[in-house]
Amino acid sequence: MKSGRKQPKPTQEVVPLSVANISLSTLRSKVANYMQSGLEGAPNTRRAYAADLRHFRQWCSEHQQVPAPISPEALCAYLAFTAETDKWATIQRRLSAIRKLHQLQGADFPQKDLHVQTVMEGIRRTIGVRQHQAPAFSVDEFRDVIQSLNILDPQQLRDKLVLLLGFTGAFRRSELVALNSEDLSFSSEGVLVRLHRSKTNQYGDHEEKALFYHSDAALCPVQTLQCWLGQRPERGPLLVRFRKGMEPGLVRFTSERLSDKSVARIVKHYLGENYSAHSLRASFVTIAKLNGADDLEVMQQTKHKTSAMIQRYTRVGNVRQFNAGKKLGL
Repeated sequence: MKSGRKQPKPTQEVVPLSVANISLSTLRSKVANYMQSGLEGAPNTRRAYAADLRHFRQWCSEHQQVPAPISPEALCAYLAFTAETDKWATIQRRLSAIRKLHQLQGADFPQKDLHVQTVMEGIRRTIGVRQHQAPAFSVDEFRDVIQSLNILDPQQLRDKLVLLLGFTGAFRRSELVALNSEDLSFSSEGVLVRLHRSKTNQYGDHEEKALFYHSDAALCPVQTLQCWLGQRPERGPLLVRFRKGMEPGLVRFTSERLSDKSVARIVKHYLGENYSAHSLRASFVTIAKLNGADDLEVMQQTKHKTSAMIQRYTRVGNVRQFNAGKKLGL
């Protein structure tokens, strides 16, 4: 016997009018944009590839070759040309840029051609694969530089903050200059720094770094940060450029974000020409490991995904400094 109760009608999902009215042509355009973004990759990668493609296109122009699709013979000739001056890592990056160009243009790329693979193997055997690594400084060197900077001078205060944050936070320079004042969260323990994106976090997942108080105010990244914010409390870019004023020695704050090249210049100016911006991060890993930190502790700050990368970053050039030969018990 059927119940007299009326059965509810199935409900239909209500699609917002703004979404329902998107035309197919608009969606095709969005698909094309997303595909372009997926193929091009991160902004830093695009900039590096752009320089490599200028190099490649110039060679093609000088030798009357079509850049895409490139023939296996022409690609072999270009690789032989780059091997005269470039290191193995640079050649690999140039090859990746050329492959990306072919992907964007929907052209076949002959990297798997037997001749190309044989030439690459010959180049690798001839020039070797060893990469130049940014050297690490000692903690004494770093301490002397930091303590010498005058925080009453706005430019020296900013430069001190760049060096302290870069080292104690193990920041890449691209991460450092991308920081905003609103990314900082202070507590009694120190500061949590929120990262929006990084080399290992290209999709904006939640990621933080921690900075801690130091007993010596002159070496403390947190107090240096507070001092800087006291002079420049605005929201927006944390590290900014200065503009020279009318009077000699007078500088003014700007709202222009510091560039990653400026970070490299600051490191070289204070620590020496042998060092680079990457030395701040490499030195963090090296000094932390020499002081007994395990890989997971280091990875918490560097945001590396594997212990293998920590081993690669550890700059222990003196074979006697970090060697199990001292622990044989003889």
